[in-house]
Amino acid sequence: MNKILWEPKLENINSSEMMKFIRYLNEKENITFETYEDLHSWSIKNIAKFWLHLSIFSQIIFNKSHTEVVDDTKKMPGARWFKGSRLNFAENLLRYRDDHNAIITINEKNIPEYLTYKELFEKVSKISSFLRKIGIKENDRVVGYMPNISETVIAMLATSSIGAIWSSCSPDFGVKTVLDRFGQIKPKLLFFTNGYQYNGKIINCLQNAKKIITSLPSLKNSIMINHYNEHNYEQSHKWEDIISKSNAEDIDFEQLPFNHPLYIMYSSGTTGKPKSIVHSAGGTLVQHIKELQLHTNVKRDDVIFYFTTCGWMMWNWLVSSLYQGATIVLYEGNPCYPDKDSLLKLADQLNFTIFGTSAKYISILKTNNVKPKLISNFKNLKSILSTGSTLSEENFDYIYDHFSDVQLSSISGGTDIISCFALGNPLLPVYRGELQSKGLAMDIDSYNSSGKSLKNKKGELVCKSAFPSMPIYFWNDDNDTKYLNAYFNTFKNIWSHGDYVEINDHNGITIYGRSDATLNPGGVRIGTAEIYNVLEKREDIDDSLVIGKKNNDDELILLFVKLKNNEKMKDHLIKSIKSDIRLECSPRHVPSEIIQIDEIPYTINGKKVEIAVKNIINNLPLKNTDSIANPKSLEYFYNFKKNE
Repeated sequence: MNKILWEPKLENINSSEMMKFIRYLNEKENITFETYEDLHSWSIKNIAKFWLHLSIFSQIIFNKSHTEVVDDTKKMPGARWFKGSRLNFAENLLRYRDDHNAIITINEKNIPEYLTYKELFEKVSKISSFLRKIGIKENDRVVGYMPNISETVIAMLATSSIGAIWSSCSPDFGVKTVLDRFGQIKPKLLFFTNGYQYNGKIINCLQNAKKIITSLPSLKNSIMINHYNEHNYEQSHKWEDIISKSNAEDIDFEQLPFNHPLYIMYSSGTTGKPKSIVHSAGGTLVQHIKELQLHTNVKRDDVIFYFTTCGWMMWNWLVSSLYQGATIVLYEGNPCYPDKDSLLKLADQLNFTIFGTSAKYISILKTNNVKPKLISNFKNLKSILSTGSTLSEENFDYIYDHFSDVQLSSISGGTDIISCFALGNPLLPVYRGELQSKGLAMDIDSYNSSGKSLKNKKGELVCKSAFPSMPIYFWNDDNDTKYLNAYFNTFKNIWSHGDYVEINDHNGITIYGRSDATLNPGGVRIGTAEIYNVLEKREDIDDSLVIGKKNNDDELILLFVKLKNNEKMKDHLIKSIKSDIRLECSPRHVPSEIIQIDEIPYTINGKKVEIAVKNIINNLPLKNTDSIANPKSLEYFYNFKKNE
């Protein structure tokens, strides 16, 4: 059993939103839940009751009540939720309209801008009214080519207030990357900015925006946010004019079915054009409320931050914290500029209570020997969230070496479900290297290749029952062909997520990487995270990438490493790395080759590009590199393959 690194205090357990919900259920259902596992077990056996009670407990605003919570929990895809009900996503996120801070926007210059809930409502009102005036209506697609600033949140809320569908890309995406996404969904309106800040520089993105506008024939209008006062585009409406020349009024929130489309998200698209994944307003709302209110324990007085861009689902997740009346922090810029500890200083400056980041960022802090205690005691910080990739055991240790009383919640889900399968829990301890718990009403399991449930063994992450935040469909996907192939091709009527996981006796979850990146030497499946966890401990390795290379009917493990301080790979170092892997894992884990490399490829969202490299090494097609942040790094692998 892994070591317990943190346990919640009794008074914090009793005051948590999760415990309040348990007390509510005890009263309504006359059931006593002794443990979280009791509650989770009840929630997956009584899925309809769970979501009904959550909607009542959290006081979701429905304009019209439902006739049925869910028609069939085993119907995947296609389960219908809260049939007959009507609601509006934006109305729910704007239920607070007071002088409490809703949004703090800050960039690398460290000058915060504050927006209250009252001011947020007024600005959404003005933009919503203007959208109606220019003909935006229910089901129209409205897109944003925008940085992580308050105007992006306002644009999204105004869009959803009408019942139009929102989709966004970060301005660090290239033109082709954006067109591969927006071109599929034929948007009617584009919000864009003329610049954004990164690495101490103002990046002019007006020329890219113009190319996007002229390449999307479906566009009828565009609205420019003059984020940096140097560039203009006369053919666009000006955000500042709309805000300054309009009067704030009550918003006419369009009341729509629970399954009405809200967001279009995109798969990474490294093997072709990205898939356009459509999520519902109601499903996104109830799932995010569950995760933020119950699992993350977000309350009105919280200041919640997540380092993200508008091209990653964590942006959508963070914005849903407005439902709790919390203050969300939007950051524009490089998290490591001007220093590796810049975000930690920001957390101290703005008194974050919840700090969301990536496993990669925590690894950077550890690798660079950043000592948070020298910055602050972070007395307001109650939890740190990590996602994007597997958080190694050594990085768990790093957090608890430097933050004595903080809940570290590694969370995992994805764009596919715009939420989590496994995440934090205010009632439970934190075990080294583990995600704390399964999400409530998420009927997840680990399966072997025959569809048999596994305990304390590695297998495929599956979900055996429907949940509200499943995609309602893929855009341009006749007969749900792409949808079914994406999640239901492995096990019939079972969602197969594509993660390689282990669920232990106390239902802690360890994720070993993506299933399609899993190594298979001698027929033994090995998660890439198992090898990364060993390398994280070494002081001489800066970064690494491991892939499988086909060798007749077998597979060889290739390990690419970036060394610190521009050191050169030597025989004794190769032997030492192999020895560590053999001792801590097994002889099967030992790479056939260890190759030094200058740069590891990453996606724009900070994930290692294992599949693209695996395809290159195995002579498989690589159709699209637009989602890769540093695509030139792939040239090494092409040359490596060529010179074999």
